[in-house]
Amino acid sequence: MPTINVPDYKGSSIVNLISTIETRLTGSSPNPLLYQNLEAAVPAAPGYVLVLFDGLGSGQLEHPAAHVIRQARVADIDTVFPSTTTVALASIATGLTPAEHGLLGYQMWIPEIEKVANTIKWTTLWGKPLDYNTESLLPTPNLWERLTAFGIDTFTVQPAHFDRSSLTKALYRGCRFEPVATTDQIVSIAKSLAGPGKLVVVYVPNVDFAAHVHGQDSEEYAATLQVAASIWEGLVNKMPDDVAIVGTSDHGHIDFKPDAQHEIPKELQRNRIFYGDGRAMFVLGNGEEIAGLLPATWIPIDDAIEWWGTGFHHPSLATRAPDGILLAEDNALLLHQFSDDRMIGNHGGMTAAEQTVPLLIG
Repeated sequence: MPTINVPDYKGSSIVNLISTIETRLTGSSPNPLLYQNLEAAVPAAPGYVLVLFDGLGSGQLEHPAAHVIRQARVADIDTVFPSTTTVALASIATGLTPAEHGLLGYQMWIPEIEKVANTIKWTTLWGKPLDYNTESLLPTPNLWERLTAFGIDTFTVQPAHFDRSSLTKALYRGCRFEPVATTDQIVSIAKSLAGPGKLVVVYVPNVDFAAHVHGQDSEEYAATLQVAASIWEGLVNKMPDDVAIVGTSDHGHIDFKPDAQHEIPKELQRNRIFYGDGRAMFVLGNGEEIAGLLPATWIPIDDAIEWWGTGFHHPSLATRAPDGILLAEDNALLLHQFSDDRMIGNHGGMTAAEQTVPLLIG
């Protein structure tokens, strides 16, 4: 049976971290704050810089090259389900659980167009661009719009190639996008924007890319951690006293060797649609009858729906959700016909290695 750690959206998830920052700036938020012991670790300040290290879970901080960031860790919190980038970034952009904001997976069924979308590139699984208005994907008001209504200026500092992409349009409606090209620019521009009455979100994608492509034992991964550490040090150094620096991540990583990959036989893919992540494979169709043929457990959607959050549900949750999830065993990775089998690092499941992320304070 695979590990099932359901995120604690009541007080120890990234949703609650965003709620805490929003409440500090405006006095209110749509979801509960961090539990009291965690909330106490977040400094009260009139302005915040939030650093999001993509793919830098708490487990990755044990790497020797991460010691600078490890020293800033004050606690561990949960990411969302599934433990994947676009779902977590949507929760940061809205302050909502995935059940509330409706972005349910890295690959997601879009009922209006009857296609599965790659929610990073906004293409089909085979790479064809989708005609879909992502600006209206997430609920209104999002975090940026709520903060603006209170007179708080919002910015995101990110690599320039993300500017005006479909994903950026979905996530940062109402937030000023500041493109950067170098590590020095990340630090200098974020510092220039930071101040009272401002929230600056710095997105650092490099660690995730290195883990996916090279794995955590590689020299490339170590070098990328050193870059991440230099960004953190640069931001913390000489930041004004009236700005608090908080850091976290969207998910961790597990390295999988080729013999841990399990391709779903083509005959099993007939009359079913497979998508999602290799660690939590979504299925439209009957997955129960094939679960015994794979290193996975079938979870009907009624048993999994609260993994995305309890309480209010997005109006499209029921139609976007799969019929169930093939949750891979802890040491296994499932591949459908459009999966990329070259990836070493993977995530999306519910183990601590994938789901536990650090709370960093500068």
